[in-house]
Amino acid sequence: MRSDWRRPETYSLPGDGERRIMLEVCYDGSAYHGWQAQGNAVSVQGCISRSLSDLLGKETTVYGSGRTDAGVHALMQVCHFDTSSSIKPELFALILNTRLPKTIRILSSREAPEGFHARFSTMSREYWYLIKHQTQMLAWDDRHITPLKVLPDINLLQSYAAILQGTHDFTTFASAKDPSESRFRDIYISEWDDITDAYGCHILRYRTAGNAFLYHQVRSMVGTMIHASLANESTERFKERLDRCMRSEALRTAPADGLYLADVSYDAEKYQWFEESNAR
Repeated sequence: MRSDWRRPETYSLPGDGERRIMLEVCYDGSAYHGWQAQGNAVSVQGCISRSLSDLLGKETTVYGSGRTDAGVHALMQVCHFDTSSSIKPELFALILNTRLPKTIRILSSREAPEGFHARFSTMSREYWYLIKHQTQMLAWDDRHITPLKVLPDINLLQSYAAILQGTHDFTTFASAKDPSESRFRDIYISEWDDITDAYGCHILRYRTAGNAFLYHQVRSMVGTMIHASLANESTERFKERLDRCMRSEALRTAPADGLYLADVSYDAEKYQWFEESNAR
């Protein structure tokens, strides 16, 4: 529940004479070692920060709503930076798109609301995982959609996904590298559906939204659901995997290729129904 979220009571705000600019960003993650800047590896955060630094003539860092791993894409990532520049907020998107690689696009730029922080103001994040039958993979799908030789039964997948919705300890689906003190997370949406791409090809999509996610949680849930369904595992056995809170119960971690950060929301009302139905 939101009352349990461990967020800092205070965090950095724009200094005197500065404005906080909010950017909405999409990117092709196959070209990067994730969102976060790290050493000499090419990252999305690093590319945007360097472009801003060159534009503004001073070192400028963007701060994102959260990390995405190497190879993971974003339809909607949100970040912010502080500046004393007189450039109109809406022009940053236009200018940066002339300087950034084509694999990163700034969808919009605007002055952030008072007290806004790209990470700590976030109320929910939504991820999609996309799968195709290997015979329907198009020339440009490589590293963007995960191919399977056999597509699982969507009804069985749906039964697993329903178990994951709600508030649970997700230790089973957390990487051993996850540093979180608590493995409890609120999952607002967990569902599979059939969609088609622009060319009429069938795509199997897993859609999930929550207050936050553990390291590799979504990919681990997807991989385990896929392999459990291909083995025709019962819904009861899948629930046992979750309830045992043991990493050894996870069957597989799905590749990064098919994972997309699809939405970042700062709307406190969006999933208020979940808070009310789970009040304690």
